[in-house]
Amino acid sequence: MSTHPMEATARAIVASGKGILAADESTGTIAKRFSAIQVESTEESRRAYRDMLFTTKGLSQHIGGVILYDETLRQKSADGTPFGELLAKRGILPGIKVDTGAKDLALCTGEKVTEGLDNLAKRCAEYVKMGAKFAKWRAVITIGPDAPSSTCIAANAHALARYAAICQAAGLVPIVEPEVLMDGDHTIERCEQVTEGTYNAVYEALYLNRVTLEHSLLKPSMVVSGKNCPKQAGVEEVAERTVRVLRRTVPAAVPGIVFLSGGQSDELATEHLNAMNRKYAGELAWPLSFSYGRALQQPALKAWKGSAANAASAQAALLHRAHMNHLACLGQYKAELEKKALAA
Repeated sequence: MSTHPMEATARAIVASGKGILAADESTGTIAKRFSAIQVESTEESRRAYRDMLFTTKGLSQHIGGVILYDETLRQKSADGTPFGELLAKRGILPGIKVDTGAKDLALCTGEKVTEGLDNLAKRCAEYVKMGAKFAKWRAVITIGPDAPSSTCIAANAHALARYAAICQAAGLVPIVEPEVLMDGDHTIERCEQVTEGTYNAVYEALYLNRVTLEHSLLKPSMVVSGKNCPKQAGVEEVAERTVRVLRRTVPAAVPGIVFLSGGQSDELATEHLNAMNRKYAGELAWPLSFSYGRALQQPALKAWKGSAANAASAQAALLHRAHMNHLACLGQYKAELEKKALAA
């Protein structure tokens, strides 16, 4: 039985301990990151920064796909090669963020629903022509005293499913991202409960919208204590609860799970991923990998500081983080490896 091209794409992204570099920050988000290093956000500075990331030698050993922003997919490397083509030549699959952001959900105070379904089929067709192989859509679920509401979960599950169906009709592999935010003072038990309910709703909506699970990936958040919770769960507990939720909710047909870092520190995101793979190696239906933005880019961004003269040290910082997360996918990460890299 031959493998469908979309399933082959989904599997290639997470093959051999590889993961995803999320470089799809909106113009507003990248401006905030740049201001932290005193760099002005212009079309050229954004292009130069992404060019530095994507031309890192050896990146394809650890990174199977890169998620791009609309502007970035239209930009070119310093040598004139479009970024999508540049990545493909280096053995990395180019993807595209297609949602237009989380907006206030009517009659649900403090809750959001992600928009971007209008003209999505037309945009997907254009992105496919530009070389994109997969897409991403992020839904955000907030935990609060009266949140999330069933309205919020249903609205976001439906939007994610509609997006996924439209992508598959165009030939793009959809990454389904229901992020349960870590903002708040909720316990890890509450996070587990909300996460399980959210994923159940998402997979029901995917089924109702005829989405082929073999041609998709899931980008979930980890089950963690709220950022302001006085009691922070340890690494092993996060691993155990996260895997329990996934086992209860994610069908075995899904080719891979790529976690978001969701505001965790670089090293903690790696530790959590490693604990899951170390503890449950060989027991799970899907590979557990990563789709990190800040947790991969932050050290590189700090080293770069907007100067081409710093490109080599910034690329070394990116390659190191990608390598650490690659090891975490195999359950082989150790904190001592961070110290060795600092000493080198």
